[in-house]
Amino acid sequence: MAQTGVQARRSAVYLLDQVIGEGRLLSECIAAGALDRLQPAERATAQRLAIDTLRGLERADRMLQRHLKKYPPLTVRNVLRVATVELCQGGAAHGIVNSAVSIVGANNRTVAMKGLVNAVLRKVAAAGPDAWNILRIPRLPKWIREPLVMAYGGEAVQAMEKAHFEGAPLDLTARGDRGALQRSLGGQLLETGSVRLDDSGQVSTMPGFKKGSWWVQDAAAAIPVQVLAPKEGESVLELCAAPGGKTMQLAAAGAKVRAVDSNKHRMERVRENLKRTKLEAELVVGDALVETGAWDAILLDAPCSATGTIRRHPDLPHAKDGSDFAGLFDLQAATLDNALDMLKPGGRLVYCTCSLLPDEGECQVEDALARHSNIQTDVEALRLPGIDEAWFTEEGGLRLRPDYWADKGGMDGFYIACLVKT
Repeated sequence: MAQTGVQARRSAVYLLDQVIGEGRLLSECIAAGALDRLQPAERATAQRLAIDTLRGLERADRMLQRHLKKYPPLTVRNVLRVATVELCQGGAAHGIVNSAVSIVGANNRTVAMKGLVNAVLRKVAAAGPDAWNILRIPRLPKWIREPLVMAYGGEAVQAMEKAHFEGAPLDLTARGDRGALQRSLGGQLLETGSVRLDDSGQVSTMPGFKKGSWWVQDAAAAIPVQVLAPKEGESVLELCAAPGGKTMQLAAAGAKVRAVDSNKHRMERVRENLKRTKLEAELVVGDALVETGAWDAILLDAPCSATGTIRRHPDLPHAKDGSDFAGLFDLQAATLDNALDMLKPGGRLVYCTCSLLPDEGECQVEDALARHSNIQTDVEALRLPGIDEAWFTEEGGLRLRPDYWADKGGMDGFYIACLVKT
């Protein structure tokens, strides 16, 4: 196997060590330079291998359990996991097994396990995709699965897990004519206006990227701005704005946008994307809790558990454990209260989270309605093309789930509500 294959696989193993062993997200590792020494093709391969392995982690472990009396150290286990996923996806056994043995042999702490790795992977290769495919769809860890089952029932959660396992297509939001974008790139024009591609390749080399004709944004994430329905020339406050997809939507609609986020690094990405798309917004690195003013329209994409993005970020269930949920719930309530205080009478506020947990969506809005007697939900604002009435919730919000649009490739989990000050 070429050395490039070994390097990409070694980096994939490192990423797994960080996620599973250190509780770090893939995005954090990559931003910190974990893949910087690799060539572009190698970086893409390493990231794909890590993501595929995290999606199929339960299946990989079940395959390996048949051939191991006890689990080896984490790094060796992750070498076996990456190789098992590759083998069971139909990869060439010779190169995959040799790379795994080479990675283990290059480390003084694991060199003694070369023979074990070779023997186990030969057995996995013999079983192949047939043994892999009869295993159940990987389940979410208990810390997140149990509250989801309580909220939606076991059958619905299994459908979500299937969507997570299958991964996500690439959704794009057009700066201008969405029909022209679809004709340019192919794919599917969704009813909500996003253009969906199943096989995109390298995003930065796609037609229209450098010209800023579009940006990557999951179809569900594009809906909150449509619910807010910004008007040309209208002043809009966006809280917790990074990574900026909604900022660009607001600016493309002609609104005068003040976008606030506390993360300086992520706001630099927003600035870069605005420059690429030739859109304008006032960017402020600051705390949404201390923001002041009076606004006709506010978009609050509150800090949340991000559990709605697992189909695109399979590292999240393995890097987190839910221990920070209580703090997030309190922060969401405080941020929503401050935003409502800044809303002018007759103004509208869209509250949204990329979370599957009702505590971060439905319950937050129910509690806010109880705290603020002059606030009510605007259900009519949710009636958009492509939105199913069955997705509306009792308190007047909209619940989106990964298993919705299953025949089209699914969507991120989101909660969206439009609140109006009377």
